[in-house]
Amino acid sequence: MKKDLYLIRHATAEDGANSAMFKDIERELISKGIMQSARMGKYLTESGTEIEKIFFSPARRTEATARLIAEQMTLGEEKLQMIESLYGSGPRAYLALINGLPETVSAIAIVGHNPDITFFSEYLTRDDTQGHMKKCTMIHLQFDGVKWAEISQKSGKMVKRIDVKSLENNEE
Repeated sequence: MKKDLYLIRHATAEDGANSAMFKDIERELISKGIMQSARMGKYLTESGTEIEKIFFSPARRTEATARLIAEQMTLGEEKLQMIESLYGSGPRAYLALINGLPETVSAIAIVGHNPDITFFSEYLTRDDTQGHMKKCTMIHLQFDGVKWAEISQKSGKMVKRIDVKSLENNEE
C-alpha cells in the first residue's frame, strides 16, 4: 500500500529573535502567515490532496498553520493532533512518529520547524529536495511497498515541492 507524507514548514510568525517578551513556543502567526496557511490549504484542496491526519508541534505557529490548512480542506478537529516531541527533538522525533502509525492510515501531514523538517525530508529521500524549506513550503513524499514502521533513510520518493510564494505568484 502506498503511503503519502506531506511535510510542511509552519507559516510566517512573529519574530522572537529580538524579544524577551515571549518564549519561542508562544510565537503566533502574523497576518502574512495566516494568508500563507490558507493558500496552502486551498492549494491542497484544489489539487485533490487527501490527508487523513495532520500532526503538529506544541508551538502556537505550527498549530495555527495546521488548523488553517485543515479548515481550507474541511478536515474536522479529530484529524488534528499535537505531538510534543515535534518541538525541539530533532528529525528522529519525526521518524518515530511515522514509524508508529497504524497501517490503516495512508496519508498524513506534519507541520514542523526548520531545520528539523528540512533535514527529515532530505533523510527520507534520494531525491534532491532543493534544500532549506522556506516558511509554509510543502514537500510531498511517497513510499511504495513499505509499512510505516519500515520507513527509513532514502526509502521515499519526492513527488512535489510547493513553495507558498509560487502559489501567491499564480494568483496575480
